[in-house]
Amino acid sequence: MSGRSRLALTILAAVAPILGAGCSIKKFAINKLGDALAESGTAYAKDDDPELIRGAVPFGLKLTESLLEQSPEHRGLLTAAASGFSQYAYAYVQEDADELEDRDPNAAAELRTRARKLYLRARGYALRGLAVGHPDFEESLRAGAGAGGASSALRPMAVTDVPLLYWAAASWGGAISLSKDDPDMVADLGFVGAIAQRALDLDEGYDHGALHELMISYEGARSDAMGGSVARAREHFERAMTLSEGKRAAPLLDLAEAVSIRNQDRKEFVQLLARALAIDPDVRPEWRLFNLVMQRRARWLLARADLLFVE
Repeated sequence: MSGRSRLALTILAAVAPILGAGCSIKKFAINKLGDALAESGTAYAKDDDPELIRGAVPFGLKLTESLLEQSPEHRGLLTAAASGFSQYAYAYVQEDADELEDRDPNAAAELRTRARKLYLRARGYALRGLAVGHPDFEESLRAGAGAGGASSALRPMAVTDVPLLYWAAASWGGAISLSKDDPDMVADLGFVGAIAQRALDLDEGYDHGALHELMISYEGARSDAMGGSVARAREHFERAMTLSEGKRAAPLLDLAEAVSIRNQDRKEFVQLLARALAIDPDVRPEWRLFNLVMQRRARWLLARADLLFVE
């Protein structure tokens, strides 16, 4: 059992005797458990066994959802749900689909459908969290789209909203990347950029450059005609590498996938992935699991280089 799961059960055992004592006490106990769960994600992030976490995460996610039924406006739980479902979808469902594509396209398609649903669930929790402090946020965001963008809905956001803004953009972008045959979803891509840019304006250094990592893919994967920019993607890459002190593998993979493949620059692609694989996962324990997951993808990408580049 993971550290997070043990913590949840310990706290649950402690508060269980008072859950029936009255509505306000029950709500207090649930919120305390929610606070503990929302703050305990580092137990997963520091683990060195991605497959162990694969099995442990669903329990934590369902426990979080159960608590949200009792405390639906708990922003810590909503953030934990948004981040948890997003990361699980990427690391354990979408990645599996990508690796399975060449051997079993039908099974890969089924996994991508599942990953898309998980991303949309994560987006729902992120938007709910933002609506706690900003009522009708999604409606306001969409209503402003036809009048010069979504800035009016995003303007009231504060630094405290940045984590939810990040996960809203990341999960929404993940869902869109798996919905290329859905014009309505693809049309929402502008919201991803607007949300991420507002978060950047509020806290450029959030999570050691995570927003810049997101923007590498956002700028690099879109054509110039769609408003993308390889130059801006490279600027975000440099900032992400600076803010993470070069100890996160994600910016290297983001640039390799979004820009090197687009430019058919195999030499840069190989160099970037080699740098990602050279990172010691133990140098920053709080990023250990994240880097291990990204290094697995780096090895898979290198193995497919002959398919990705036309010589």
